[in-house]
Amino acid sequence: MARYRGPRTKIARKFGEPIFGPDKVYEKKNYPPGQHGMNKKRKKTSEYGMQLLEKQKAKYTYGMLERQFYNFFHKASVAKGITGEALLQLLESRLDNVVFRMGIAPTRAAARQLVSHRHIVVNDSVVNIPSYILKPGDHVGVREKSKSLEVINNSLSERKRNAYSWIEWNQEKYTGRFLNVPERSEIPENIKEQLIVELYSK
Repeated sequence: MARYRGPRTKIARKFGEPIFGPDKVYEKKNYPPGQHGMNKKRKKTSEYGMQLLEKQKAKYTYGMLERQFYNFFHKASVAKGITGEALLQLLESRLDNVVFRMGIAPTRAAARQLVSHRHIVVNDSVVNIPSYILKPGDHVGVREKSKSLEVINNSLSERKRNAYSWIEWNQEKYTGRFLNVPERSEIPENIKEQLIVELYSK
């Protein structure tokens, strides 16, 4: 499965926020990468540059490569409603993202690996496709023989209760439910989706 395998902290420093999750190195060097770091005078970013950066940020945040991200944008563009909001709602409905939001995995990358390695079930059936789009009411849980995995138990022990209103979780049964597609105001990611729409509309 194609995915970004390069340096993560460098990318986080480029965008000025820890988009891959908690990062101790980023906390020490929370300024742009490069030889001169924060002392380097940077030119004002053009309108196109800002749009491109926002698209790149969204891609890295949700762990996608260009073609797959564009396919999601195309689906959003033909859906009802505002294209930018529809794009983020589609991304939030991905199985790997919901596994991450439920607290089963500490990061989206870890969630993607759990799904790929067949540790996750949807409506009691194993699904190993990270980009699988969940529908409201779908049940997501940990496979019975995977409930003893250390990575899952460690992640769930640090889970914040009722962190997201569109997700329900039963700690005893290791199962949850995707209640509904979240509204834009409920999605915590710092992404200016309108810039992405403008970029692809050129």
